[in-house]
Amino acid sequence: MPLSILLPMVGLGISGIAVLLHLQGLSRQATLADEAAARAAWLREFPGDTPARVTLCHDRSAALIATDTGRGVVWSMGADTTARYLNGAQIKPTRTGLHIDLPDYTAPRIQLTLDSGETAEWQNTLEKTA
Repeated sequence: MPLSILLPMVGLGISGIAVLLHLQGLSRQATLADEAAARAAWLREFPGDTPARVTLCHDRSAALIATDTGRGVVWSMGADTTARYLNGAQIKPTRTGLHIDLPDYTAPRIQLTLDSGETAEWQNTLEKTA
């Protein structure tokens, strides 16, 4: 098959799949419905480390987790969530929340959207445990 036919077919096919996924609602950002959902998201990543305390952010896109092992964060990554410990993290406030640099090549940086009160509270909490 000539490239002049194959390339448009592939492009239209990929575009069509993306449109169908979006129309079915599968492109929505994940949210944490409540503390139990944040705990469950954490336990999917770290099944042996039960959260002792969970702090949800206002838009429910992230949660600060406290465990016996240390602090961590659960956040939305597309239509799913992921979690990481904050050991060795560098945390900087931004205009829209917190920027976290992790010593982890699988998730080297996290940009959390928080309101101003949450930004100060989360930063204060994390600095006390660093």
